[in-house]
Amino acid sequence: MIRRLPLVLLACLLLASCGHNDVDTHKGQPATKRKLIFKEILRSFEPMGLVMRGRNPYDQAEFLQYASKLQTLSTQPWQYFGPDSNYSPTRAKPDVWDKPVEFKQAQQKFIDAAAKLNATAKTGDFDAIHRDFAAVEDSCKSCHQQFRGIPH
Repeated sequence: MIRRLPLVLLACLLLASCGHNDVDTHKGQPATKRKLIFKEILRSFEPMGLVMRGRNPYDQAEFLQYASKLQTLSTQPWQYFGPDSNYSPTRAKPDVWDKPVEFKQAQQKFIDAAAKLNATAKTGDFDAIHRDFAAVEDSCKSCHQQFRGIPH
């Protein structure tokens, strides 16, 4: 059995490499750039979610830092959804390009919700912050449902 272990490990590595390609080889790497921005958005959003769900204590200054960063990032990924950026490793559905007006509306809904959350975070009104956080969360969910799918 021990003698077969290297062979089994090699087989697992080969099978893992047969899957979908995560390497962005396109000029300018728009899919990779927008993915990195979305990861940064998530790094701002998740800590606020832990506070909203009562898992972490509310610290107004810290929450405001995350809300401010979220607002700044909210406008950034959209420039990387050009007509030539629908390729693997994207998770965007064709509707991004087939329904540009709806996609632009979804972007604006997210941008507006992030701006409102940031403004509300400055007040320290926890109930209002909770409401506006939910609006950001809803904008993410609806956009993902319509425009994000499985990797190509």
